[in-house]
Amino acid sequence: MTSSTTASQTEMAAARLPVGYRDQCSALLIPLNKCRKAHFSLPWECEHERHGYEKCQYDDYLRRMKELAKQKAAAREES
Repeated sequence: MTSSTTASQTEMAAARLPVGYRDQCSALLIPLNKCRKAHFSLPWECEHERHGYEKCQYDDYLRRMKELAKQKAAAREES
């Protein structure tokens, strides 16, 4: 499942993303890490990139929780 926020495996490997961060929002994390490196991790320099990445993470969390609720409801109906 590839979306506009998911980088390819070669892009993630080239950016040296740890395996734990290779998720649905990886394409937003790559420019955020580049910005952090360019600006010596100053928190006010990369606010736009960080906000986009954190929103993507939150939206992905909500999507996973909705899917889990559907699975639990289906399991209750089968019982």
